[in-house]
Amino acid sequence: MINLAEAKLHLRVDHSEEDAAIQQMMEAAEVSVMDYLNLDTLPEAPPVAAAMLMLIGALYENRESVTDKPVSESVLFTRLLAPYRKLAL
Repeated sequence: MINLAEAKLHLRVDHSEEDAAIQQMMEAAEVSVMDYLNLDTLPEAPPVAAAMLMLIGALYENRESVTDKPVSESVLFTRLLAPYRKLAL
């Protein structure tokens, strides 16, 4: 859903030294969003892409530290993804 060029633009990275790390963050964000949505594939929707970029940004900015509140508890993250979430029965 998000390609490397889009992620780097969002992160304001204009070099290739961190491409492999950013790619791993993209993959982690994709799995995390799919887990949150309880889906096997991501819906092609701008709010889902925005939530993924939020996660990629959080992973990039907090590579060495732990924050006190996960991004998945963010009101913005939840509102972006809520319409696409499949509730477990």
